[in-house]
Amino acid sequence: MNLTQSNQRDIVDRHGHVVILVEDDAGLRGALERVLRASGFEAQSYASAEAALADRRLAWADCLVVDLNLPAMSGLDLVDRVRQHGVAVPTVLITAHDEPRVRDEVKSRGIEHFLAKPFLGSALVRLLDSVIARPSGAAPTGS
Repeated sequence: MNLTQSNQRDIVDRHGHVVILVEDDAGLRGALERVLRASGFEAQSYASAEAALADRRLAWADCLVVDLNLPAMSGLDLVDRVRQHGVAVPTVLITAHDEPRVRDEVKSRGIEHFLAKPFLGSALVRLLDSVIARPSGAAPTGS
């Protein structure tokens, strides 16, 4: 097998996969949206939980990437509200507060994936590939 064939096997088709990003920091939100789009995802970003909830595309998202600390409604409360509306979408919680009590709270709310800031864009893309590729109900990848 030559190098070209090996690399082709590692290519992930992200076209058509919708990722909703909710991050209040404008600079980080823009950077993450660019990473997601450059990686082939259809990304839509919001500065608040309320803005995300107002968009009907939320119901069709393949994954949510949500900051824990948002201005009014928290990221955890956003996920709860989405679930109350009957939408089951995999979620990656991102936060600068990587503490055991925060991780425990995230897990107790049924959120399987957590990234502590700062993180590399490539780490988020790899995690999204794993989350989106996993069939519904399958065991988490241990992220």
